Amino acid sequence: MNLVYLGTPAFAVPSLELAAAEHHVTAVFTQPDRPKGRGQKDSFPPVKEAALKLGLPVFQPERIRRPEVVEQLRTLAPDVMVVVGYGQILPQSILDIPPQGIINVHASLLPKYRGAAPIQWSIARGESVTGVTTMRIDAGLDTGDMLLKWETPIGSEETAVELGTRLAAAGAELLVKTLRDLPSIKPEPQDSSQATLAPILKREDGKADWSLSPPQILNRIRGFQPWPGFYGFLRGQRFHIWKARAGSNTLPPGALRIENKSLYAGCAGGSIELLEVQVEGKKRMPAAAFLNGFTLSENEVME
Repeated sequence: MNLVYLGTPAFAVPSLELAAAEHHVTAVFTQPDRPKGRGQKDSFPPVKEAALKLGLPVFQPERIRRPEVVEQLRTLAPDVMVVVGYGQILPQSILDIPPQGIINVHASLLPKYRGAAPIQWSIARGESVTGVTTMRIDAGLDTGDMLLKWETPIGSEETAVELGTRLAAAGAELLVKTLRDLPSIKPEPQDSSQATLAPILKREDGKADWSLSPPQILNRIRGFQPWPGFYGFLRGQRFHIWKARAGSNTLPPGALRIENKSLYAGCAGGSIELLEVQVEGKKRMPAAAFLNGFTLSENEVME
């Protein structure tokens, strides 16, 4: 089967590698190189790095809907196209190109968590189960007919980074099975009344809300990794909390206290014990190391 692959993040790499092992990938489309890091040097998207290692031709149009790019895709004449986290909405002119449709690997059990950040929001909102769905892309936002699903529990301490690694591998296997069995799979329409959204994350999503309960805060700490993280402001500086657990005491919301050489932050109905933190401009560190170089005032509060 001839296919064109569209993907960008690390999540999309395992699917590309497995698809290329079983099918003829005629081209890989990914986002343009972007400046990254303190030096702001152009950095390859993970899918580009993987495609080059596989010896596959790579294209990086700024906008895939431009007429010359659409014509290029028509000329490639793929039997099927695969999209995994590409990062641009495909116009109808592209949806109509492959005779066997465009297959998407989505990191949720659709119709729940449609959108750009399903892994992060599923953890942040306290889900205990998630999975991967393959579907045929249509003109809507993750609204196409479902093909196959794979389900898994979310670990009680699993972060979005850890869950993403598992779902990427499972999604690759599910994609290969979907492509192999495509003629015999009966597409299943989504029940939009059951849909929930997982919008793209913004920096302010990581801002601490101390009116939440300990479980809700712990879910956000795990879910919003690696970005935007979970943070408050301590003495005017951004203060990230990267790892924590439920505390055994009750403190006013946002209050910081040291008890038995451990650092606690108050929230609705209880507290959390801070285990790994990061002061703005410095590296992550255990809370104990932070306390060695920082003296809390008696009524210290994190905003």
